[in-house]
Amino acid sequence: MSEKVKVTIDGITVEVDNGTTILNAARQIGGDIVPPAMCYYSKLEGSGGKCRTCIVKVTKGSEKDPRPMPKLVASCRTTVMDGMEVLNITSPEVLEARAGVVEILLINHPLDCPVCDQAGECDLQNLGYEHGLQKTRYEFERRTFERIDIGDKIQLHMNRCILCYRCVFTADQITNKRVHGILNRGDHSEISTYIQQAVDNDFSGNVIDVCPVGALTDRTFRFKNRVWFTKPVDAHRNCDHEKCNGKVTLWYKGEDVLRVTARKDQFGEVEEFICNTCRFDKKATSDWTIEHPTHIDDTSVIASNHYETLKPIPVIKPNAALQAANEIELHKTVKY
Repeated sequence: MSEKVKVTIDGITVEVDNGTTILNAARQIGGDIVPPAMCYYSKLEGSGGKCRTCIVKVTKGSEKDPRPMPKLVASCRTTVMDGMEVLNITSPEVLEARAGVVEILLINHPLDCPVCDQAGECDLQNLGYEHGLQKTRYEFERRTFERIDIGDKIQLHMNRCILCYRCVFTADQITNKRVHGILNRGDHSEISTYIQQAVDNDFSGNVIDVCPVGALTDRTFRFKNRVWFTKPVDAHRNCDHEKCNGKVTLWYKGEDVLRVTARKDQFGEVEEFICNTCRFDKKATSDWTIEHPTHIDDTSVIASNHYETLKPIPVIKPNAALQAANEIELHKTVKY
């Protein structure tokens, strides 16, 4: 049995396993104190430490060494210690620094949310709304790239990429052979392949689900509809692929299935990766066993007009005495 330690985040104390990161400790508490994360992905080993949006302030290192940490730290890479005290949304210093991080992420990111398929479920949109500045101080020319197809069903729009490495880790860990990655260095770094159309393995579509922005998009869904006009429904099928459990989310527009994605948890992370057959080739309702409407958080724009349960309005039946009294009053007011 692992040792337990106590950590206090924004005044809330939680007991977690020794070795847990500050970010995952905050996730156990839940709510607004959970730091945002653009590169960390709990299902991908080695992820985190790239975007710095999850930075927090450690005001007390531990019971044994109560000294504060001299700088803000990335909560996704910093493990908790017994007695540690952390500030996130209650620290003006953290909020100011996070606003600076968001400004850096948006330096080269185009403002094409009105035409981006990721709009409505984009982590960068949420960050920009919560922590972004009204205008940028960046005066230099933004870097631009041409859109390329890195697979027969995946399009890469490098202008939107924030180099979170999620797609690289996904290809490394769930496919037999990774054929894309980070090319060049510094501000010339980009996600790409040496040969276009090279991504063709059975699980390549999962890089679309893990992308926090609209850099990797589904060509079969591209420009078909806005996500908040669709109705997500959980469904499953008996998939022949041994590594795919066939549990997905179907996105309906009327009776048509516009796209199929892996199911995600409350933090926007894929619960279990799915194969390309389920994602791209099974878009008929008859292919699936429908379970129930997908749970959507009330703060999401997708929740608009999305009903998970229908509660019938209770019919109140008057008792006999009240009904008789009403009939007498009605008889008095009626003129024959």
